[in-house]
Amino acid sequence: MFKRIVSVVLCAVLLLETSACHSTRRRAVEPQAVAMERQQGEWIIALTMKSGTVIEFQRASRRGNLVAAVRPWIANDSAYAILKDSTRFAAPLSDVERVWLARRSGNTLGTIGAVVGVVAGVLLVAAIIVAATKESCPFVYSWDGAQFVFDAEPYGGAVTAGLERDDYAELENLRAVDGAYRIRVTNEVNETQFTNLFEIWAVDHPTGTRAVADEWGGIHTLESPLPPTAVRDADGRDLLSWLEQTDRRIWEPMAERRAGGAVRQDIVLSFPKPEGATTAKLVANVATGLWGSHMIREMLELRGTAIDDWYAAIDGDSVVLDSLMQWNYREELYLLKLYVEEPSGWEVRGMLPGGGPFIAEDRVVPLDVSRVPGDELRVRIRPPLGFWALNSFAVDYSSDAEVRVTPTSLMAAQDHRGRDVRALLVAADDQYHEMPALGDWADVTFPAVSDPQPGLTRTMFLHSRGYYRLHLSQDGTPQTALIDEFFRTPDAAAVYAVERYGAWQEAASR
Repeated sequence: MFKRIVSVVLCAVLLLETSACHSTRRRAVEPQAVAMERQQGEWIIALTMKSGTVIEFQRASRRGNLVAAVRPWIANDSAYAILKDSTRFAAPLSDVERVWLARRSGNTLGTIGAVVGVVAGVLLVAAIIVAATKESCPFVYSWDGAQFVFDAEPYGGAVTAGLERDDYAELENLRAVDGAYRIRVTNEVNETQFTNLFEIWAVDHPTGTRAVADEWGGIHTLESPLPPTAVRDADGRDLLSWLEQTDRRIWEPMAERRAGGAVRQDIVLSFPKPEGATTAKLVANVATGLWGSHMIREMLELRGTAIDDWYAAIDGDSVVLDSLMQWNYREELYLLKLYVEEPSGWEVRGMLPGGGPFIAEDRVVPLDVSRVPGDELRVRIRPPLGFWALNSFAVDYSSDAEVRVTPTSLMAAQDHRGRDVRALLVAADDQYHEMPALGDWADVTFPAVSDPQPGLTRTMFLHSRGYYRLHLSQDGTPQTALIDEFFRTPDAAAVYAVERYGAWQEAASR
């Protein structure tokens, strides 16, 4: 089951390349890039068509440590493959929304298996954009008893100490082996990562329910989440098949120029509402989009030689930090307002945080629906183009069941140089485990928790805290007038993102 989505290109430099790794990832790239990518040892495993249909191809078969597969291929502007039922498939690339690839690389000394669907949208991708668009945070891998599996990507968007935050990620692949849980945290991006805390939560909840976290670490139970009955955008497009379940159909329009200059989508989701319901738990699987992730770097580099002064202001001046938070609330680049339709009109009743961009967690947002008449709940979102990748939405009206949360502190932590870093990660304080270079990693071990009592099911969460600093070019003249325009004029940053995307498209097509 696809619990998460991924929304940007995963490139060769992001694959873990230590001496003890063997990694597999899935990602999607724009069709024109496939010929280039296949020479790096990748193969196509699925296509998402513009109609919303998903075509799954034959999976690889194993012979010992060797992998053999009937690999789809691209030629003459078409995609070809042998399907699971052994029939031949062909489609023009003009009908293809995303091409999903798998990549395997590594050596014989160890195994890390990461299987992720990475969405790139409909970009004219060149090698430079593949290598430059990932701006993120640590990657966390869970040991499932046989291999490490890519399972979490915490505290995205926390680009300096003043933005340090807690993150709560489900570790669906984590298993206790020999009385311990093992995770590996890696730096696979051009940045320095500062991790303050790692702890595991074992959450026991009634069997038949799901346990899902909200932004603040509150644990909610879901009994019968209801998918939307209708989803339409302002142009009348029916998006139900794209947003009714977590799968390979991900709605992520890129930051392309549109008639009239619109830089936002306007989407209304309709859900059934039981009579008398006053509260609802909205369950969303969304992530920061490809271009939105890249724009973090673009907008920070506009500060040029003044970037360190800006970091110092965010880290030490609550007024400056609050101004940034209010701007993000207004612009919705990395925080999405949830409007609920009431007799008085559309009212903001919740906020949906961004995440990823490689992994999107299911998040619960409690909504007050006491003012909603009738048997239908309508929720509106207005994401800026290119900044959001939307996979699924649902609502659950059940009351939260009692859960038992058992926090587990780490018992050992060792970095890739063999140093003991446990003291840096065991508590939220002024000590940080730093990973300044691409390829840095640390192994972290926790004591296993005894099995849940009968009638209960366990879900594992990682509670982490930290921030990161992108490695930026800091020699440019600060673009003060442009930055001021972002703060002064609503949607000015989204307009700038559209302009920059157009420039990248033009450069990539040369």
